[in-house]
Amino acid sequence: MIDWLNSIAGTPTGSHVGMALALCSAFAHACFGALQKGKADPWISRAGIDLWIAIYTLPVALFLVPWPQGGEWLILTGAIGIHLVYKICMARAYERGAYTVVYPVVRGTGPLVTLTFAALFLGEHYVGIQWFGVAVLSGSILWLAKLNLDAAPLNRPALIAALGWALVTGITVAVYTTYDAWSIRLWENPFAFLVWFFLVTSVDFPAWMVVRRRGLAWARPVLWRGAVGALVAFVSFGGVMLGTRIGKVAEVSSLRETSTLFAALIGWVALGEKSSPSRIALMGGIAAGAVLVQLG
Repeated sequence: MIDWLNSIAGTPTGSHVGMALALCSAFAHACFGALQKGKADPWISRAGIDLWIAIYTLPVALFLVPWPQGGEWLILTGAIGIHLVYKICMARAYERGAYTVVYPVVRGTGPLVTLTFAALFLGEHYVGIQWFGVAVLSGSILWLAKLNLDAAPLNRPALIAALGWALVTGITVAVYTTYDAWSIRLWENPFAFLVWFFLVTSVDFPAWMVVRRRGLAWARPVLWRGAVGALVAFVSFGGVMLGTRIGKVAEVSSLRETSTLFAALIGWVALGEKSSPSRIALMGGIAAGAVLVQLG
């Protein structure tokens, strides 16, 4: 499997496989965001998910995949710091704003910044139509967030705070997307990287909640949510990282931002939210932007 992934990296086949992984990741990430937001405290929800990620990955890391060597530990240390910042910003945004307001801002901010980072730090080249496609995608997502904001209950201080945290979170998404793509490309065994990545980045929130709540009683209300959310996280984050190993970072990450379409569908089906013609048009803009990036 590893040899096959390495053989298709940078090829048309690799691009197609990366696109498929990005789409799976997009749907999974929309579900992941809904699970973290939900009705529970987003800090507790995320801690519950991370707890189960650690439970799932610990035996695999200890007994089934190679242990990190030398500089690989430094790479994992960097991932711990970056993803901790992301999780804190995401939780702060969710506790201040509605899912349909916060989520599109986070996902809309990321693509343009990710494309810029990939071009600057990973040496990837993108043509004009791809930059235009990312601009269309990001603009459509952010305008969708504006419509959701206009329809939200008026609590301006909370909404402004939520949007501020969402913007910062979007930038951290671009940072971790670029860093994770660089990291997984350095490891000979990408699956070993993913296992150890999930393990080391899943310890902080549960440990903090244990100290804060003095035990594990906080985990009971989110027990099953955490178990399911951890499985979704493997598809969401693991899928996009494998995609960036074999494909171009901005192309894969842009397609992943179609998660906003899935988030809107979740809001419509599961949360009873209505879709206006303008929202439907913007969803079309999101899809068109992703297509333009791929056509480039």
